[in-house]
Amino acid sequence: MSAPVPLIAERFRKQFQGKPLLVVSPGRVNLIGEHTDYNEGFVLPGATDKVVVFAVAPRADGLCHFVSRDFNQEFRCELGRFYRSPLRWPDYLQGVLDQFVKAGHRISGVSCVFGGDIPIGAGMSSSAAIEGGLAFAINALFGLGLDSLTLVKMAQKAENEFVGVRCGIMDQFINVFGRAKTVLKIDCRSLGYEHIPFEREDLRIVISDTLVRRELASSEYNVRRGQCEAGVNVLRTHDPAIRSLRDVTLDLLREHRAELEPVVFRRCEYVVRENIRVGDACAALARNDFTVFGGLMNLSHAGLRDDYEVSSAELDALVEAARRVPGVLGARMMGAGFGGCTISLVEAGAVPEFEARVARDYEAQMGKAPKIHVIRIEQGTRAVDLP
Repeated sequence: MSAPVPLIAERFRKQFQGKPLLVVSPGRVNLIGEHTDYNEGFVLPGATDKVVVFAVAPRADGLCHFVSRDFNQEFRCELGRFYRSPLRWPDYLQGVLDQFVKAGHRISGVSCVFGGDIPIGAGMSSSAAIEGGLAFAINALFGLGLDSLTLVKMAQKAENEFVGVRCGIMDQFINVFGRAKTVLKIDCRSLGYEHIPFEREDLRIVISDTLVRRELASSEYNVRRGQCEAGVNVLRTHDPAIRSLRDVTLDLLREHRAELEPVVFRRCEYVVRENIRVGDACAALARNDFTVFGGLMNLSHAGLRDDYEVSSAELDALVEAARRVPGVLGARMMGAGFGGCTISLVEAGAVPEFEARVARDYEAQMGKAPKIHVIRIEQGTRAVDLP
């Protein structure tokens, strides 16, 4: 059982009456497949053992009363009369309820306590955990019978429309569809998916936080997206069937290299190669070949650094420090870039040395110690019971 569950249940008991539904909603990591989602490509995330826990019960008075245990703050609103909050965290919850109301589902208000241990700002998508967890809870509490993909789409739209963040669907998707000891290959065009085994008990996934917030990520994201679209527009003149970089082969891209601006070519080549790497990574996992998988992570970082140019001095320093530790199979930046975190695949016995050496080397180079989180791949959002 996740450690925060009894704490959240106890806070609910003190604050509200009745027995709540308890829901555990995980954060996520993306093993490989970065900046491919908006190019209709492939990603390979996993749900984690870092979670947000909800204790939720229905109300009959149309009031929504939320309690954040972590921030020790409360927020109230009337169902259907939602408004942006200066606290910010209530907007993720209101956005989910807003989707249920817009879709015409009959709900009557909720009492909710939530909190967890997903590191905030570490790129493990605590926002999707909040959205997916509450959507799951509302569906169960009111017997709405919505399927998992519908909940995923509602959670994504909550962030797009109410919070105002134009995120893709990967974070909400893995939050709901994740399974223990598997990662999820998602086709970002069709939303088809496949569970891929990730079963090595002697390996750990380690997240290292640069402690640099990603101020450039939003603006540069739009630049990269525009450059990819520019490449597609040129290549489509040679093959009208091309809809996105998902449809482009390396041979076609190289054949028409002279027609593309050099920077556009590099951006496109990275995305095409990264989609290939996701397929190769899944094949390596099917063979239980984590050495090849780690090498593909290394190649992904090189592409993100040199061709897509979304890394940073801090991210590169963490990756290089990680690779100097014996027992590290692969390391790369994770997420939008320009800050945030790296993800490393580490033999379990090497984790203590990893934590000590990476912290020491990064602090010597950057003047501050990183935050390091050791995680496991676990199940997606689910209801739980107290023992």
